[in-house]
Amino acid sequence: MQPDSILETALYVTDLDAAETFYQSVLGLEPIAKVDGRHVFFRCGPGVLLLFDPSETVKPSGNAKLPVPPHGARGNGHLCFRANAEEIAEWKIRLEANDVAIEADFFWPNGARSIYFRDPSGNSIEFAEPSIWGLS
Repeated sequence: MQPDSILETALYVTDLDAAETFYQSVLGLEPIAKVDGRHVFFRCGPGVLLLFDPSETVKPSGNAKLPVPPHGARGNGHLCFRANAEEIAEWKIRLEANDVAIEADFFWPNGARSIYFRDPSGNSIEFAEPSIWGLS
C-alpha cells in the first residue's frame, strides 16, 4: 500500500490576517474554516491548504472530541501549486499586478517552467508545470 495523494498541506505564518488576505484575494482560494488567532483553512482543488499560527499549534487542543496532537514549524516553508504554461504566464501577470515580486522564473532542464515568490510570512510559493516531476 501507498498513499495516492496529499489531502492537506500546512504552512506556518507570522500574521494570519495578512496571510488570509493574500491567499484569498491574490491567489483566489476559498476559505473554508477559521479560528481567529489560530488558523485559517482554504480549499485548493481536491485538497486543503492549512495556515497556522505556530505559537498556537504547539499547544494541546484542549478538546477531547478533536484530540489533534500539538505540531508546528518555524521558519520559511515551501508550497508548489500545479499550473500549466499558460496559467503560469497569467499568474505572473496577476502577482506582479498585486505588487508580489517574482523571485525566480526559469525553465527546468526538462523544459518545465516554475515561478517562485513569497507570501507575507516569507514562505516560498511556487507555480510549476507538473512535468517538472514527470507528471502530466
